[in-house]
Amino acid sequence: MPDRLDGRVAFVSGASSGLGAHFAEVLADAGARVALAARRLERVEALAKRLNLPERPAAAFACDVTNIVNIRQAVAATEAALGPIDILINNAGVSATQKIVDVSEADYDLVMDTNLKGAFFLAQEIGRRMIEGGRGGRIVNIASVASFKVLGQLATYGMSKAALAQMTKAMAVEWGRHEINVNALCPGYIGTEINADFLAGEGGKKLLAKLPRHRVGEPRDLDGALLLLVSGEESRFINGALLSVDDGLVLT
Repeated sequence: MPDRLDGRVAFVSGASSGLGAHFAEVLADAGARVALAARRLERVEALAKRLNLPERPAAAFACDVTNIVNIRQAVAATEAALGPIDILINNAGVSATQKIVDVSEADYDLVMDTNLKGAFFLAQEIGRRMIEGGRGGRIVNIASVASFKVLGQLATYGMSKAALAQMTKAMAVEWGRHEINVNALCPGYIGTEINADFLAGEGGKKLLAKLPRHRVGEPRDLDGALLLLVSGEESRFINGALLSVDDGLVLT
């Protein structure tokens, strides 16, 4: 069983809904002091208020990962409020279901700036602080089964996640000497509030028919892998891994 996270500080980007909000709750339940960061400040403030305890504070910060100055401000504010960051869950991301011929420059930039550029500079900022502090740390980039497999009408999303997987491996090699482990969690289809309407409709039924066991996962299906990758001792020899949690979808 992965060790507890008592006293450790975790920064979760894209924490206003979906997997980001779920990951924040999981880390808080494991004892971490959690910084919830997202563009929708009111959403993360409400969640932070619910998670906050005297022995395990939680705090909310506005953070648009497409703005590098904003990234630096949010990270600095987190460390001022909660202490040095030990864990980064690099989760902020967007998707656009489009045929390649319909992708505009603005569509392309939104996906790449959020999923890749934002993820890179957030990891860079926190990684730099981990190195300077000499404390080591754990970085988990939230990639996707789309890092390995072509998914219909998700070309730009898949491109961004494939690059995120390569980024994970490069950071793992460069930062391993500093006791910073960098890994990627690669979920398959997970049911959240964002895709609930789609999954309940005809498009969702067609998707389910194509999946290996005709089902999508739940956010809790990622908990074990997440806690393993952020643990101290349990993950000490896991570095540069791309961990698929997809019910076998990548094999099809």
